[in-house]
Amino acid sequence: MDDLWKEFESIKDNKNKLPEFHKKLSTLKFLDPACGCGNFLVITYRELRLLELEILRASNKTGQRVFDVREIIHLDVDMMCGIEYEEFPARIAEVAMWLIDHQMNMQISNEFGQYFVRLPLKKSAKIIHADALETDWENVVSKNELSFIIGNPPFIGSKIMKQSQRDQIVKEFDNADGSGVLDYVTGWYIKAAKYIQNIKIKVAFVSTNSIVQGEQTSILWGQMLNKYKIKIHFAHRTFKWSNEAKGNAAVYCVIVGFANYDTNSKSIFEYEDIRGEAHEIKAKNINPYLVDAKDIFVGKRRKPICNIPEISFGSMPNDGGNFLFTDEEKNAFIEQEPKAEKFFSPLISAHEFLNGHKRWCLWLKNANPTDLKETKLVTERVENVRKLRAESNRQATQKLASFPTLFGEDRQPDSDYVLIPLHSSENRKYIPMGFFNKNSIANNSCSFIPNAKLYHFGILMSAIHMAWVKNMCGRIKSDYRY
Repeated sequence: MDDLWKEFESIKDNKNKLPEFHKKLSTLKFLDPACGCGNFLVITYRELRLLELEILRASNKTGQRVFDVREIIHLDVDMMCGIEYEEFPARIAEVAMWLIDHQMNMQISNEFGQYFVRLPLKKSAKIIHADALETDWENVVSKNELSFIIGNPPFIGSKIMKQSQRDQIVKEFDNADGSGVLDYVTGWYIKAAKYIQNIKIKVAFVSTNSIVQGEQTSILWGQMLNKYKIKIHFAHRTFKWSNEAKGNAAVYCVIVGFANYDTNSKSIFEYEDIRGEAHEIKAKNINPYLVDAKDIFVGKRRKPICNIPEISFGSMPNDGGNFLFTDEEKNAFIEQEPKAEKFFSPLISAHEFLNGHKRWCLWLKNANPTDLKETKLVTERVENVRKLRAESNRQATQKLASFPTLFGEDRQPDSDYVLIPLHSSENRKYIPMGFFNKNSIANNSCSFIPNAKLYHFGILMSAIHMAWVKNMCGRIKSDYRY
């Protein structure tokens, strides 16, 4: 819309160019392939009608006399198209388009003193009730007619997607390596990239910021840029988007505008306060991490590129809480079962580490079976774990029932280590890290580096490392996800 307004401002005093611009406006077509109740289409149409009103005002100033207002209104709801998975919202979207059209017609009536309504209704927005990832968008609107693709595709993380949804994404990405970890929204990005090949259609989607962070970036944008030759024209970096739903749900989003051709006019909208307003930064190039730099990718790798210790996840109890204790719970347990004290070890989870709290766990690895039998309360906890795992729906957890004294996943190092919490506040200048001895159990809410030296710790606590974290790591909302 900004480009259209700029174009209008440049020709508004030219009586010859105004009619051409008005006609151009009337030929635009928009598609929202995840339209819901039509909010994006409604707002877009409203803004176009407001621009049309300004055109008419400017035309009157240049001496074009209005005889019948119906003759000068060129825009209608059939310029809007949408695809919606649920039938009820699809029908709401159709009606919503008629309602906004009526509201804008009333504004025209007030402006020109002529009562203007479109009755009977002859045109409607084309809203298709279908699965957008299973639908050929060309059957909804021809790419030769379409001008813009807009929308807010569904926010479903890869870990909570249904198998059928994951299969859709893998299919859209032609079974590419890593496509199984992509969020659902990426399906709309890649489908749009295929649709706009060799034609000048602009696309802009609102989506979770996961698509420009962490491991998803190279998988999604590797195909978008290399296979489909997509160029990013503008981008809003992470901002907090609240809605009016119960509980005021909020998500951390980006907006990415792209096309199948390049442009010399690129803008990044930066939010110093993710809850505030953005300021515009002109860019020479916008890469998949939404920074003004070359189009590069940082891919996933398991092994370090030099001779340094490897990072590992901490150990996961998978115990239903039976092995875990606060200070008070541990003291009460030992008071009843004094012989159990030797089985307790400090448990270092992200929450305790970041907030200075203590936590303990029953660490029964290599425990003498005879000693265990002499501690009734410990034996009861072990039996609870065995039963919990045996009754699980996951086959892998059921197998763990054969080893009820052990954590579900034991990665505890045999050396001292540096601990790194997986999640940490964006408000911290550095991610807090710390040295721990091998007798402190690193929980799976943390990573750890065995045999780490002060040199490694210094690199991790450096400004250059934090620059990498801020641009490359994933996020939970806007917090660091290391």
